[in-house]
Amino acid sequence: DQAIVRHKPRLLSDNGSCYISGDLAEWLEDQKMGHVRGAPFHPQTQGKIERWHQTMKNRVLLENYYLPGDLERQIEAFVDYYNNERYHESLNNVTPADVYFGRDKAIIRERAKIKKLTIQQRRLQHQKQAA
Repeated sequence: DQAIVRHKPRLLSDNGSCYISGDLAEWLEDQKMGHVRGAPFHPQTQGKIERWHQTMKNRVLLENYYLPGDLERQIEAFVDYYNNERYHESLNNVTPADVYFGRDKAIIRERAKIKKLTIQQRRLQHQKQAA
């Protein structure tokens, strides 16, 4: 409530029963936030989070869990991996944590330098072999 924001965030949700409660409506009103609901039976509206859920499910369902704590630890490990280790093509092959903490531009610049040096070295090697 102290940050200067040009456009207040809105909650984008599906039409689930948990999103039509009076308590949520009051909280959103207190926060001066709008609530936008996606079209019924149209999961593409929430595409990114739906894709994340699919990826998590595919990873977590590979094993059997006999205790709730085992499942919770596996989900926690997946979230950590997804945010801190897994490169995302849509983020220029850096992690979400790199983007969030502002490290992405430096990483991409460093990769470009390495690529340039590698190409130069390969050209030199090729020229030596051809001579």
